[in-house]
Amino acid sequence: MRPSALPPTTMRRWATRGLLLIALVFLLKEASAIVLPVLVALILTFVLAPAVRTMRHHGIPESVSAAMLVTTVVGCTVLSVALLAEPVAQWWQRAPVAVSKALNQVDRWRAAIPGFGPPVERRTSGRAAAPTPPTDPVRERIASEGVALTAQALGIGLKFLVSTAATTILLYFLLASEHWVLSRCIELLPHRPRLRAMVLGGLRAAQRDISRYVASVSAINIGVGLVVSGTMWFVDLPNPGFWGALAAMFNFIPYLGPLIMCGLLLAASLAASLGDAGFAALAAPVLSYLCIHAIESNFVTPMVIGKRLSMNPLSVLLSVMFWGWLWGVAGAVLAVPLLICLRSISQRNRQMRPVAVYLRGSDRPCTPLSTLLRAAAAAARRVPRFAADVASDVAADLAAGPPAPCRWRPGRPSERP
Repeated sequence: MRPSALPPTTMRRWATRGLLLIALVFLLKEASAIVLPVLVALILTFVLAPAVRTMRHHGIPESVSAAMLVTTVVGCTVLSVALLAEPVAQWWQRAPVAVSKALNQVDRWRAAIPGFGPPVERRTSGRAAAPTPPTDPVRERIASEGVALTAQALGIGLKFLVSTAATTILLYFLLASEHWVLSRCIELLPHRPRLRAMVLGGLRAAQRDISRYVASVSAINIGVGLVVSGTMWFVDLPNPGFWGALAAMFNFIPYLGPLIMCGLLLAASLAASLGDAGFAALAAPVLSYLCIHAIESNFVTPMVIGKRLSMNPLSVLLSVMFWGWLWGVAGAVLAVPLLICLRSISQRNRQMRPVAVYLRGSDRPCTPLSTLLRAAAAAARRVPRFAADVASDVAADLAAGPPAPCRWRPGRPSERP
């Protein structure tokens, strides 16, 4: 009889694994200040390690090549920040006026909707005292949270600088000792050539896929940033280069990044008083960005990345949501590289092969459910027939009597049957 429930030992085992998984998730959330720099440094090591190996084959020491690459990355980052510092300062300086203009535009829209308009000043008869101006809860909330938002932004900026310094130092040491660390990790494995080859092949495959993905997506996003900059200049949005850089950065976050960019462009259109010229001028930046993003996501990215790095869209969205909830914007950026690592590991582990099937994207149409059900029914009909054939063969053997004894003895080749 089939048992109606799992054995207590199996239930305890699964309960223990579930509790360990929940504890690990909250540990990663609380230890983000330590885990995030390590993960970012590891991803960058995967991307830059092939260049270090190429320089080592040409006689350049790993410490020198690592220093050159880290200096190049830091220099490009500092140059980008310096170029964006002036437009950021301009928008920060005009922020109060821009917010006031945006709120006035929103108030005009709210006044057109019954029940959602701002409070209207009421006039009193007689010589009473001057009435107090009406209070708008939307404006009061924005004004009260402005100081808290500024303090929070300063705290996030300081934490970001510390994490960036830690990531840079760790990246240098990982690049300078990548060959040594990999050799020691392989040496610690059991002396089984197949296991060591599988682990090394998995690491190299993950490194190759992540470096190819990051390089391809970076090139695509730079092109998107240039096109967005030209488009924003054409629609007369101030600081078009700043919006192109923001579009390139947010494009590293699948699905959620373009949505955030659309909200920022709409707020910038309101703040720049483009809405005074009509709805067409107000919606032009957002609509043009959506057109650029549609072309990039549907044609350019699939053509450049190819089928080898294609991922299941549902798994990508769930990964972005999970890591974004866990670590914020940094987690959302790392979601796809971590998913590529998981796919590379699951492809080489027999027990995790079903995970790789769900993560891998495919253009091949799915098999209809009716076909699958017919195949399952045919297999179920074949199983009893096969069992009946086996039973009849066993009954025939038993009816024939015991088998004849074998007369062959070791050392007598002439008596072999």
